[in-house]
Amino acid sequence: MPTVYRSSKRHRGSRRRTRVLRTLGIVAAIAVVAGAALWLWPAGPRPLFQLPVACGEKWQLGTYPGHGADDVDMFPMSGQSWGRPVLASYGGTVVEAGINGELGGRTQKNPQGPRGSGGGYWVKIDHGGRWTTVYMHLLEPPIVEKGQDVEQGQQLGKVGSTGDSGAAHLHYEQRRGLQTVESWFDGAPSGITNDDREYTVLRTSNNCADRDR
Repeated sequence: MPTVYRSSKRHRGSRRRTRVLRTLGIVAAIAVVAGAALWLWPAGPRPLFQLPVACGEKWQLGTYPGHGADDVDMFPMSGQSWGRPVLASYGGTVVEAGINGELGGRTQKNPQGPRGSGGGYWVKIDHGGRWTTVYMHLLEPPIVEKGQDVEQGQQLGKVGSTGDSGAAHLHYEQRRGLQTVESWFDGAPSGITNDDREYTVLRTSNNCADRDR
């Protein structure tokens, strides 16, 4: 009898493990299908994004080899970069606000301090229709928080050089689904696309409170 009991117990344990593995397999398959559906689901119309800086300011938009196709680095054409307001380029909901990577030690008083990694202080906004925007290398912790609704033109933080940054600037991206695409501002393409060479363009912000009046 003891031998029969142990054999039956092992059999029940084997069946239990089989059921668990089968359940895990089903869950994994559902996750794969859901991920594929999210990837294939078409994005909504492109929002009327504006430059994420103050109304009327002229900024240089640039890229360089290895920077990332369609990623945009922004520098003001007058005054210093440090501490300039970073604004929401369109209304939406904050889905990330905090630290991306390692902050490093570059500050306005010590601009050649130790370099960090990743985006440093950053913000990511969901604009609906599978459109998101990203704002990186902020000077200080963002002044918005995850889950907060923001309006176009609302300040998110200040230009800095945290993370993997060589100088104070704003790293900006527009994403459609999981893919970074060419940024458009005020209904026109930015001109920053591939990163096979270093080049810049100039754009003036129309991120103005009375733009639609």
